[in-house]
Amino acid sequence: MKPIRLTVNGKPVSAVVEPRQHLGDFLREHLLLTATHLGCEQGVCGACTVLVDGVPVRSCIVYAVACDGADVRTLEGLEEDEVVTQLRAAMSRHHGLQCGFCTPGMMMTARDIVTRLPDADEKRVREELSGNLCRCTGYVGIVDAIRDVQEQRKSRRGAP
Repeated sequence: MKPIRLTVNGKPVSAVVEPRQHLGDFLREHLLLTATHLGCEQGVCGACTVLVDGVPVRSCIVYAVACDGADVRTLEGLEEDEVVTQLRAAMSRHHGLQCGFCTPGMMMTARDIVTRLPDADEKRVREELSGNLCRCTGYVGIVDAIRDVQEQRKSRRGAP
């Protein structure tokens, strides 16, 4: 067992964990943050994507002990986030989300795209989403929602 200290959604957390426990399991089982979905548990599907020190990571293949000292954000921790709020509305408008299994990871990746690549074209948005699998939507609504938020933010930046 190993002691860890990290910040999760803005709150300090201390725990003693098994060295082989993945961050996704720690978030779900110890902190009861169940928006982090575990799908393939091999880092392929993207459902478990969270932000670690601002960077999207697959929580199913990152050990919790490797996050000692890190700042971790889950979808629960971004409830008041302006970009996530805009994405939720745009996903609804564009019918970007259906069954909901991929939603948390998709939202984390979408937020990263909007904030890191505000001028990304459709091809680049699709490229960036390639690590997040969705079996329901065909991605059209998701891509449209991300592009919509990019345009909204661009318009606001240009407004006097």
